[in-house]
Amino acid sequence: MNREEFIFWRLAHFFITEQGYRIIQLFDNQKELWLEKLENKKAPIVRLFNQDLNWSNSMQRDIEFTAANGENIRKQLRRGDLNMANIYVSSYPPVDEYEYRLEKPYFYPEGNKTAIVSILFANENYETGFQTLSHLLEKQVFFDINESYSEETIQALKKSTLESALNQAEAEKAVFENGRPLFTYLFMIVQILVFFWLEMHGGSTNNSTLIKYGAKFNPLIYEGQWWRFITPIFLHIGFLHLAMNTLALYYLGVAVERLYGNLRFLFIYLFAGIAGVIASFIFSSNLSAGASGAIYGCFGALLYFGMIQPKLFFRTIGFNLIVVLGINLVFSFTASGIDSAGHLGGLAGGFLAAGVVYLPKQKKVFLQAVFFLLAAAIIWGSLSYGYSTGARTRDESSSLALAQEYIKQDKNDQAYQVLRETEKKLKSPSANVYFLLSYTEIKKGMLSKAKIHLQKATQLYPDFEEAYYNLALINIEEGDFKEAKVNAEKAVKLNPDRKDYSDLVRKINQHLQ
Repeated sequence: MNREEFIFWRLAHFFITEQGYRIIQLFDNQKELWLEKLENKKAPIVRLFNQDLNWSNSMQRDIEFTAANGENIRKQLRRGDLNMANIYVSSYPPVDEYEYRLEKPYFYPEGNKTAIVSILFANENYETGFQTLSHLLEKQVFFDINESYSEETIQALKKSTLESALNQAEAEKAVFENGRPLFTYLFMIVQILVFFWLEMHGGSTNNSTLIKYGAKFNPLIYEGQWWRFITPIFLHIGFLHLAMNTLALYYLGVAVERLYGNLRFLFIYLFAGIAGVIASFIFSSNLSAGASGAIYGCFGALLYFGMIQPKLFFRTIGFNLIVVLGINLVFSFTASGIDSAGHLGGLAGGFLAAGVVYLPKQKKVFLQAVFFLLAAAIIWGSLSYGYSTGARTRDESSSLALAQEYIKQDKNDQAYQVLRETEKKLKSPSANVYFLLSYTEIKKGMLSKAKIHLQKATQLYPDFEEAYYNLALINIEEGDFKEAKVNAEKAVKLNPDRKDYSDLVRKINQHLQ
């Protein structure tokens, strides 16, 4: 007869080729088949079972067994609820009363979260089976059933069904095999080597070292050092920063490079990294470095993949990716010292870059052109704003850092110029600005101006011990030893442990005596 075997494989063919289901498990006897369609949460898990049912009690035990397996699947998928279609293909229905066992869904008793709708395809019962299945899938399901089928027909149907399932699996697998992660490993090696270079040449947490080797530092970018939009991608501040970014790059970079291929990944990673630095340049005046923007760009590229292939995305990496991205974004906005602007800029940059290159072996010329123009417009607009007069007003912290860097390099003229510009632009310069300005003025021999600025520093911050000490030194140069004594004694009072303060007071007293 082979009728039941035909129905079994015809239903399998319908679910796999027409509904996009995938095989979870095909038992060795090829009488039981489990199917899934995870990208659609409303689509039920399907179990096909070709087995003659003699008694309704046997059917009930099998329904309970199926529900237990379904509950395990629900837990593995971490779903709140799970629906299953439990389809029996039998030569005949049970000999005793069985209809009441199929009238309502059976719920797994522990939690009532897994629901089993059982459907029977048996002699003289096909119409009811089609009606129940159509209602469950919200789609008309029907095919003609003959009295018997040849073995060749069955084998051809089985072969077609399994080949469709295999081709589908291979096609989906091929999407994630477009390139070996060459550049991912290269970037990991580069950032590790650069980190040790920084450690050997002043320390990766030393601001002067970071500035010297290319960290994002707005004042120097304003002075024309455009390469600082690129070099920060490869610098890291401390071992923990390096370790976290290297680990993130290993997982995300490998996924993106396999998905997009080597050259596309290279473009996505660098474009996202630069976009992150530009965003930081616009919205943050703090010194910064790190591959975080480029790594967030990998998130962006994967989200773009989710936009163009949502079914495959949510069935594979989608849920976990969104959860990890959400955790990272919350951490970025709540933890101190995190360059959230750079992270968001990298995320957007990766999304745009992925839109420009699209997926390998596929072209969407119009869409790619739109993304290219959009990316170019955003970068051009961001840089125009960043270099505008209003945006480039230096904040105090970056100006002080730049001035200190110049002083360390014995470039007192440049330091003086930076501090003078800062004093003019800021409405209320701090005591630190006046103190550092006075320091450069002392170096330049401008003692009268240095004195005025030191006095302003002590007015703003009465406990500024170093300012009193420097005032005392200027007083001595001017020959005013009485005033020098007053200022030196203030410095000693504020910090009695400083030997140079107490030595200066002793020398002044000796001179007065």
